[in-house]
Amino acid sequence: MAPRRRGACPAAAVFVAAVVAVGFAAEAADMVQERLTVGMTIVADAASTGAVCLDGSPPAYHLHRGSGAGARSWLLQFEGGGWCNDVRSCTERAGTRRGSTRLMTKVEVFSGILSNRPSMNPDFYNWNRVKLRYCDGGSFSGDSEYKNGSSVLYFRGQRIWDAIITDLLQKGLAKAKNVLLSGCSAGGLATFFHCDSLKERLGGATTVKCLSDAGFFLDLTDISGNNNMRKFFSSLVSLQGVQKNLNKDCQNSTDCPYMCFFPQYALPDIRTPYFILNSAYDVYQFHHIFVPPSSDPGGQWSRCKMDPGACSTSQIATLQGLRTAMLTSLKQIEGEPEAGMFVNSCFAHCQSELQDTWFEPDSPMIHDKRW
Repeated sequence: MAPRRRGACPAAAVFVAAVVAVGFAAEAADMVQERLTVGMTIVADAASTGAVCLDGSPPAYHLHRGSGAGARSWLLQFEGGGWCNDVRSCTERAGTRRGSTRLMTKVEVFSGILSNRPSMNPDFYNWNRVKLRYCDGGSFSGDSEYKNGSSVLYFRGQRIWDAIITDLLQKGLAKAKNVLLSGCSAGGLATFFHCDSLKERLGGATTVKCLSDAGFFLDLTDISGNNNMRKFFSSLVSLQGVQKNLNKDCQNSTDCPYMCFFPQYALPDIRTPYFILNSAYDVYQFHHIFVPPSSDPGGQWSRCKMDPGACSTSQIATLQGLRTAMLTSLKQIEGEPEAGMFVNSCFAHCQSELQDTWFEPDSPMIHDKRW
């Protein structure tokens, strides 16, 4: 099956909604309504527990309160944005919005799954919606630091997560009936790491489910036969002190604990219900894992990467290897009652945050029903 171009791909919200089963009715919304912008909340006292960004700045999030039937339901969305795996890349990152809340925009536009418009986000529009800002470079999982003279890099993703949840518990999360933990890209990966711990922290009175959007990063050999992601994740786990926070059951089943940073190996040990939203031709994995620049020194894949319609027949055939690897890795959850997935063939990366790939009039249906 040839992959479809992104423009031909429908939104995926209906499939996610079917799994989380929230069942809120869609209502009419004013299409002229201005975009929802939400201010930043700094967790000022987080530094006392060592919960700081790469540069030592405090963590932050954006919260838009729920209302009506959604007042006791919460959607937490991890921000994405790649990783850093060595001192050089982490130092560079610390001087950008990816490593410092001082350099981040102080307001965020909430769209897609975070939208407050019933016609664009019928299932979650009136929930308490939170965007967790990403500033640790390790998918909210590290706990270490690096010192070089007076220069310090803080790898405190786990503490940032704990500090934000502690702050939100005081703002109503502790009384939540429903919680959906979600995330995009590196944030989607973070949902696998924190799904069970959030459930444990909230207790049995709260229904917790998790949604990973474009977070299923594969343990995959590229077209030249190299596996650079193993080297990358191995060095990241070592530098940022991630191992102690990875799933213990997963670590007990492998001789290389860093492998548990790959979702495909952690999945069997996740107990909380989760849903995977991913493209089988995820453009990030296509460009950086399956056909990274190091595997294409002559640039033969450049046009194909810029425009999938320009891919040759042989390149399309090669790309089937990415799709096959994705589907093979996901086979382990087929039929699992606490797991679900929607894997399409779009050339896309992250589909829940942008309106055109989340919910539009031409979105797909299941058995002739949108919900």
